[in-house]
Amino acid sequence: MPQTILHIDASARLKDSTTRDLSDRIVRTLGASRIIRRDLSAPLPLITENWINANFTPAEDRDAVQRDVLSLSDALVDELQRADTIVIGLPIYNFSVPAAFKAWLDLIARVGLTFAYNENGPVGLLSGKRAVLAVASGGTAVGSDVDFATGYARHVLGFVGITNVDIVAADQMAIDADAALANAYDAIETLAA
Repeated sequence: MPQTILHIDASARLKDSTTRDLSDRIVRTLGASRIIRRDLSAPLPLITENWINANFTPAEDRDAVQRDVLSLSDALVDELQRADTIVIGLPIYNFSVPAAFKAWLDLIARVGLTFAYNENGPVGLLSGKRAVLAVASGGTAVGSDVDFATGYARHVLGFVGITNVDIVAADQMAIDADAALANAYDAIETLAA
């Protein structure tokens, strides 16, 4: 069955980026009939009061300025909705996610589009999708008490309905880069199975 992959890179590094290399390898391994690219190195805007006001205005009541304020967010949500699999190159910066990735999350978490509320609380609207996080770190062990990146990414993706999340980790690269990369490459080979 043909699939669409949304390939997101969150690394500020354009060259010699481990997460960019890993995410490229993952996309090639999974194969796709269509790839949508989103590079977060060109910064996304942060949400503002105008964005919040436009977002909480019912769609049918938004004026042209409000529609314009939300146009990038709408495009990002559309990319997610069209994708079957989301591959995210996600470096760990200072124990957490890059600011660019946080900005992306803020722009895609949209009530009525990517999540809704019912009597039991929030419900993600993007179910049935898979995400693969290509994570790299200098010293932070993925899954450790000081890894605030992968748990947070899993939580927010789950919040919008993407609960099938795999992590390919090249962690603690400053300690043993060769072993970290070998482990990540081995994990990539198992993804297509």
